[in-house]
Amino acid sequence: MKKEFFESLIAILGQTNVTQNKEDLQDVSHDYTEDLIFLPEILIFPENSMQVSECVKLCSQFNVPIYTRGAGTGLSGACLPVKGGLVLSTKKMNRILEIDTQNMMATVEPGLINIHLKQALEPYNLTYPPDPASFGSSTIGGNVAHGAGGPKAVKYGTTRDYILNLEVVLPNGEIIWTGANTLKNSTGFSLTHLFIGSEGLLGIITKIVVKLVPKTQHELLMLAMFENAEDAAVAVNKVLLSGVLPTGLELMEVSGVKIASEATKTNFPIPTNVEFYLLIILDGNLLDELMLQAEQIFPILDENGAFEVLMPNNAQMAEDWWKVRRSIGETVKQQSIYKEEDTVVPRAYLPQLLTGVKEIGAKYGFRTVCYGHAGDGNLHVNILKDQLSDEKWEIEIPKGITEIFELCKKLGGTISGEHGVGFVQKPYLDVVFTPDHWRLMKGIKTVFDPQNILNPGKWIESRQPIN
Repeated sequence: MKKEFFESLIAILGQTNVTQNKEDLQDVSHDYTEDLIFLPEILIFPENSMQVSECVKLCSQFNVPIYTRGAGTGLSGACLPVKGGLVLSTKKMNRILEIDTQNMMATVEPGLINIHLKQALEPYNLTYPPDPASFGSSTIGGNVAHGAGGPKAVKYGTTRDYILNLEVVLPNGEIIWTGANTLKNSTGFSLTHLFIGSEGLLGIITKIVVKLVPKTQHELLMLAMFENAEDAAVAVNKVLLSGVLPTGLELMEVSGVKIASEATKTNFPIPTNVEFYLLIILDGNLLDELMLQAEQIFPILDENGAFEVLMPNNAQMAEDWWKVRRSIGETVKQQSIYKEEDTVVPRAYLPQLLTGVKEIGAKYGFRTVCYGHAGDGNLHVNILKDQLSDEKWEIEIPKGITEIFELCKKLGGTISGEHGVGFVQKPYLDVVFTPDHWRLMKGIKTVFDPQNILNPGKWIESRQPIN
């Protein structure tokens, strides 16, 4: 990397915010995606929008790739510096700029950890509902870049439903706001929603205006146990058709629960005949009303194959159940080299998806651990390498993954519900994209980033500029 470029970065950011230290570069060479590692050439820590703008202008001048990184908890490789270049960390852009209680919104920087916003809102009896499993470590900016969901999306929706406005640095260094700080906006195309889920391909998000809601006072959990996946999946739709709207309906395979409970040293009920669990979350302000809702759900679960339904005896038991659910993804990955697929279908077709995943796994000889957000049809499929040969892992497993995604499309779904496309899903996009999809999306990328300096090497590249 040219000396002039490096020295210019230091002039913009200061010596302490620019590094080429090997250990620092190794820290940002990977995320939670499989076992992938890509080493960048330089790492920077801007502290405000203007510094981001000046750095982007410099990268544009020297044609240096820019990879924006939050906490590095992503599961699609979206932040990985696959072509070297520069990693722009939002770690030091982590402030809450304003909590506007009158309009029930907050303005934050992208490096703010999700849970830190929730904690700051507690004195105001407000909350920011989106809560991906990594909400204790993932950043709001990363959540926005991936359109993250989470266990409570059934009732509250996903990140996309809570973003009002974004400040964005474009690839030429210009700074824009994508919309307005209003609950309604039908003025032109929705640039705000275009940037949600854009994975750093169109611009760098530097400020985020989020919608807030009143915080509920009580949460009630129910844990239903099933002998097979089909009964558990069918029960999801029956509960939702009952008139009760749970906050969340989480599906967990017993193999994942065993791994998570052992790894976290957490007590969790695991009878010998259980294969799948449903963790049902209810929330509200009146505990009596929640108990009535639970009473309404009990017979539905019983009629649809649940052989046991438990409620926690105390707060610690409830916390343990949540701990196991939120730890499954991370702890399963510690068992083996893995691939995680973020499948999603209309929730009524979840039984067919689960059955199909297991049949495809048997066909290609791989083990899967399934869990996810059954209430919105979002099933996470962890494929474990175990003792499979490297040849089979590299050649045969992608064939099985392709069949899983083809099944998703057949059922009216798609290949990612909340993890994004990033780097690892790139080979499978033709399963769901037509030539017209590609034409439109490449056109969008080219309009925003004609030099292709933002996150190059991922699922989409700019067309060559037209003279």
